[in-house]
Amino acid sequence: MSSVIGTIILLFTGLATYKGFLDRQYFERHLFHTDPILIDRQYDRLFSSGFLHANWMHFGFNMVALLSFSWSLEFVLGVPKYLLIYVGALLGGNLLALYLHRNHPDYKAVGASGAISGVIFASVVLFPEVKISLILLPFEISTWVFGLCFVVISIFGIKSQSDNIGHDAHLGGAIVGVLLTIIMKPSILQTSWWLILLILVPATIFLVLIVRNPAILLIDNYWGEGLNVSRKPKFPRSNNKVSLDYLLDKIKHQGIDSLTAKERELLDQYRKEM
Repeated sequence: MSSVIGTIILLFTGLATYKGFLDRQYFERHLFHTDPILIDRQYDRLFSSGFLHANWMHFGFNMVALLSFSWSLEFVLGVPKYLLIYVGALLGGNLLALYLHRNHPDYKAVGASGAISGVIFASVVLFPEVKISLILLPFEISTWVFGLCFVVISIFGIKSQSDNIGHDAHLGGAIVGVLLTIIMKPSILQTSWWLILLILVPATIFLVLIVRNPAILLIDNYWGEGLNVSRKPKFPRSNNKVSLDYLLDKIKHQGIDSLTAKERELLDQYRKEM
């Protein structure tokens, strides 16, 4: 059986995506772009970007994932709650991306990944033992295994920033999807409490770490003092240069915006050397 609301979302998203392909000005006005959101207060981009896609393959992959999890969620929760999870996860994913990229004025993104992550994780905590099959896997896995792997991959994806995937939107959408499902179905705290902890605990720890110490996202192989086992030796003060330790400590206590232009240049130099 197919999801009625999921199909409607697919059609509406397809039309918006198609219009974006035909009209570049429309595409640029409605995509996720850090500076216009923060400076020009174009907050509608937090929602409109979820109905645009980079290409038809991007659109197709997202919509297949959406429809794969939509029917059971719509059947159990009903249309209003399903829509709340979709829209809430879309907003939550983009807000996390906005926070992580607030100092990247040229950062742009499109896609419904955050919203779809919310739908997927709502299904995961509601049906933890259901077996699912993925396009790239020749065998089935339990939804709880998928959920845990998804969170771990998202965390390391955000940290490495080595691909063009919106891991931040994925993680933010997944967290909102779980939290909204708990509010709507409190009974899952008794049946799926272990899975909720497996998802939320590592995600929460990671978010607390990057809020308290933004340097984690700036320095390769750096996870904070006491957590990193592969970090290279510290740079000493020499030739009137500020040490790496000083820069990281300043970022941790005063935020990255407190760095001077010269300190930012030095930090980038250290990062390349590491």
